Amino acid sequence: MKIIKRDGRIVDYDRQKIAVAIEKANGEVRGREKASKEDIKNIVKYIEELDKKRMLVEDIQDIIEEQLMQLEKYELAKRYIVYRYNRALIRKQNTTDETILGIIRNENKDLAEENSNKNTMLASTQRDYIAGEVSRDLTKRLLLPEKISKANEEGVLHFHDADYFVQPIFNCCLINISDMLDNGTVMNGKLIESPKGFQVACTVATQIIAAVASNQYGGQSVDMKHFGKYLRKSYNKFKTEITNKYKGKITEDVIENLVQDRLKAELKAGIQTIQYQINTLMTTNGQSPFVTLFLHLEKDDPYIKENAMIIEEILKQRYEGIKNEAGVYITPAFPKLVYVLDEFNCLKGGEYDYLTKLAVKCSSKRMYPDYISAKKMRENYEGNVFSPMGCRSFLSPWKDENGNYKFEGRFNQGVVSINLPQVAIVADGDEDKFWKLLDERLELCKEALMCRHYALLGTTSDISPIHWQYGAIARLKKGEKIDKYLYGCYSTISLGYIGIYEMTKLMTGLSHTDPIGKEFAMKVMQYLKDTVARWKKETNIGFALYGTPAESLCYKFARIDKQRFGTIPDVTDKGYYTNSYHVDVREKIDAFDKLSFESDFQKLSTGGAISYVEVPNMQNNVPALEEVVKYIYDNIQYAEFNTKSDYCHECGFDGEIIVNDDNEWECPNCGNKNRSKLTVVRRTCGYLGENFWNVGKTKEIKQRVLHL
Repeated sequence: MKIIKRDGRIVDYDRQKIAVAIEKANGEVRGREKASKEDIKNIVKYIEELDKKRMLVEDIQDIIEEQLMQLEKYELAKRYIVYRYNRALIRKQNTTDETILGIIRNENKDLAEENSNKNTMLASTQRDYIAGEVSRDLTKRLLLPEKISKANEEGVLHFHDADYFVQPIFNCCLINISDMLDNGTVMNGKLIESPKGFQVACTVATQIIAAVASNQYGGQSVDMKHFGKYLRKSYNKFKTEITNKYKGKITEDVIENLVQDRLKAELKAGIQTIQYQINTLMTTNGQSPFVTLFLHLEKDDPYIKENAMIIEEILKQRYEGIKNEAGVYITPAFPKLVYVLDEFNCLKGGEYDYLTKLAVKCSSKRMYPDYISAKKMRENYEGNVFSPMGCRSFLSPWKDENGNYKFEGRFNQGVVSINLPQVAIVADGDEDKFWKLLDERLELCKEALMCRHYALLGTTSDISPIHWQYGAIARLKKGEKIDKYLYGCYSTISLGYIGIYEMTKLMTGLSHTDPIGKEFAMKVMQYLKDTVARWKKETNIGFALYGTPAESLCYKFARIDKQRFGTIPDVTDKGYYTNSYHVDVREKIDAFDKLSFESDFQKLSTGGAISYVEVPNMQNNVPALEEVVKYIYDNIQYAEFNTKSDYCHECGFDGEIIVNDDNEWECPNCGNKNRSKLTVVRRTCGYLGENFWNVGKTKEIKQRVLHL
């Protein structure tokens, strides 16, 4: 028999430890209350005759208490419970010392691999990680109910962002940039008035982005359609200035040409400001702001012409890249770009097809932008088109008191994810048991999500003035509580899920791409969606079902389950679980069929969904990419491209990053070993999905996880 310790380690069963624990309690009671050697022997025998292959240490302790009670050794049972409680207190002592010292010494490999956008050598990053470890420790020991902490450790669920839970701050948001630019804002106690032109608007926006990023822990999105009016203001200003200076001296055409030259220079400078400011700013999180620019044209927008010019310039500059310290043009990690396909730019002869062609060209070299189909999104969100928060999570439609839909100025309270393959492993093919267990674990997830909600409840606007007092989310008074934004579905709180493929394989023996497997998978997805809808109705809180909550979680759940349940073919043996509803990479399926198949799941996962298409040698396949983009518009809400090329941000090498004898990544061109400056997207095992990489070293295969 194997024993599963509280920290997830698996050790051999040792009957002597049971005897020692009871004897320690025996030493504190007298006479008939003591357990005889025969009593202890029978308790040990009872445990062994259960004939379990694996047992949790807590389950063994529960059995000992029950057996002592049955022997009517009530005082002894009490002493054993006290002994067990004291041991728990010892475990609850601060455990962060070695972790923090490992951060300072740059010896913590897990943190280095967790987020490639953060350089663990920097003092600012280390400061954030140190604070995060303290928060994680307090969360585990004191802030969460013990059963939630235990479920998190055992891989039943994942309590996201425990490293920020000690503070009453939220996950991600859509900045109400329109309100902040039009009506002004305040930063660091200084009034920022509405800009008079485009470049100033861009500068103000980057300062807002930095302030917002420093006061939350997730991503943020900015809809660029609000900048068209400021480009128009610049045009009018230049027109007035040049006309006043040259009217009657040169022709109107020449004046217009001069105005356009000034405007294009202003446009280029403004977009450069956004791009360079975002990539050179350092937030209190120890990284550049995690921000997404939403590139969206609206048919009836009076500034559609200007917004088209802005989108074109953003794509041009992203295609060119940013120079690194060696003077080589590289792909910046931020801002992420999301490009909206609509009837007038879906490569079917529309007026703005030229922008989409430029977007595809940009994707071929830089992997951005991602693509949203306005057509499919309107079908899923009551006719609305809006940006994901940060990168992938979506809000549900919400109307204000005037009946107008509102998305900007809203946010996500937090995320908890369920491990679906583990439910199926424990159910062992018994569908009745599966549904019963799923219900139990979903209720546990709900309780964990409510911990997120209660942590924010009662928070005053002073916690983050940029969010709550000066327009990013609201315009509350100083000292006013944020509670009204936590209810009424104004904000979301998200249930994530991992491993639809593995769950379906375990329960049906088939992939979810098989018709029978898909029927079961869709049934589970519908049940998850119905469950969060029920929670929403019960609580008046905006629960949502969220796909792709975290790539690294695919690895964590698989690792824990392999430790607990052993090697299970096509499940725990791979070293990862497939993210959300995605098709397992080893299945033979082309890009179009994959998108079509996954679109059915996106309709149910309305709190967040994205699909990937792997295209090798993208720079030589622009026509093929255009065909995929056309298909995206008609068939799926949200998709992005991946490629197999690695990339060195130090020298610009675009090939395959090697792994040296010390098991370190290394650029074969310049020798760079800094992981924060290496993007590895090649999957030598053939895996094309959630940002895993593996290393073949002699006969050993090691697998890792990395955020791109």
